[in-house]
Amino acid sequence: MSALRGKRGELAGRIDALQDQLREAMIDLDHVDATLRLFDPDIELDEIKPKPLPPRHHAFKGQVSRAILAMLRADGAMDGKAITIRLMAERELNANDKVLAKAMQKRIGAALRNLRERGLVASSPGPGAFQLWAMAR
Repeated sequence: MSALRGKRGELAGRIDALQDQLREAMIDLDHVDATLRLFDPDIELDEIKPKPLPPRHHAFKGQVSRAILAMLRADGAMDGKAITIRLMAERELNANDKVLAKAMQKRIGAALRNLRERGLVASSPGPGAFQLWAMAR
């Protein structure tokens, strides 16, 4: 019973927080609508279709590359696996989720190859089959 009561309290708190976010979003939308009407009084706001939100763990353009560069500047050479684990921890992603970890590993590998092509990082053979990545000199 105690655990269920605690879970109910947690869920009720999340609902309150989400309702606050919804209220803020509605106010923001009203302000944008009012601004649109200032420039075009005859605008049909219903014709403006809502845009879907990006996936929960979506990284915006350049975000992964910037994080990788910051890591390599701060800590020196790292292998791809260490970069993946660290980036997932920084973004509070579940490293035990095998599908997500594999997707992140592919994304980070692609970002590292792109950074190497741009001359920002360099790779060298590391332990085992891993490549060590470091800032280019």
